Amino acid sequence: MRFTYAEAMTDPSFHLPLAKAAEAAGYASISVADSLVYPEESDASYPYTADGDRAFLEDKSFIETFVLVAAMGAVTSTIRFTPFVLKLPVRPPVLVAKQASSIACLTGNRLGLGVGLSPWPEDFAVMGVPWARRGKRMDEAIEVFRGLTSGGYFEYHGEFYDLPPVKMSPAPSEPIPVLVGGHSDAALRRAARLGDGWMHGGGDPGELDTLLARLAALRAEEGTADRPFEVHVISYDAYTVDGVRRLADKGVTDVIVGFRNPYIKGPDTEPLSKKIEHLERFAESVISKVTP
Repeated sequence: MRFTYAEAMTDPSFHLPLAKAAEAAGYASISVADSLVYPEESDASYPYTADGDRAFLEDKSFIETFVLVAAMGAVTSTIRFTPFVLKLPVRPPVLVAKQASSIACLTGNRLGLGVGLSPWPEDFAVMGVPWARRGKRMDEAIEVFRGLTSGGYFEYHGEFYDLPPVKMSPAPSEPIPVLVGGHSDAALRRAARLGDGWMHGGGDPGELDTLLARLAALRAEEGTADRPFEVHVISYDAYTVDGVRRLADKGVTDVIVGFRNPYIKGPDTEPLSKKIEHLERFAESVISKVTP
């Protein structure tokens, strides 16, 4: 089992010392949240809160994902970075491929690219991308990303993207894992068909077993059950040694842990020293007990 430290919507000056502290404490990864804009008005709801309320996001700080990963990568040497999740279809996949390849080359392949669909139509609107057929756009973007990060000449002719034979240099020395987020059946099937892993977004604890079973069934259906596959989850079981073992028995490879409620309105008032204390205490009480 590997452990990912999650901290977002906090004082931007905290990110680099937290990355260094998490690496020193033995975490395998640190997650990186992605947000582009906060719309003044929206009819959309947030999918991972009980009532769909999005107000907790207002005025929260989000450093651009690849900028933050590059900065944290420069002050660490082993910890991995997993965007959770990058809103891929609102971005040009050619640019994402270049950014991710550059990060992978600079950090020694310490990037696992979590990708997902934005729940906000406004993200699509401000980026000039149609909301309609966003799932198909996402599928094509993943294919373009894979092709361009492979290192050779790549061409693509799809509904949304059309590329002549081109290549990027430098290319990563290892493939960048694509970790697909989302709880819908379409997202689970996308993870099974196109992904190197799946990222669970939390929510109702009772749903996790159902989602894992459906994911396994889809991987068998898609003929991908035998290839390496990461399963990243958020679960209360992650906070005890016995719980971690139960998750491992279910096929979970990575657990995502945080130590405060991210859904509260207003600024994060917890000091940096307290955050480091929390992550170190967990490493001592759980990570050290289950990691060889």
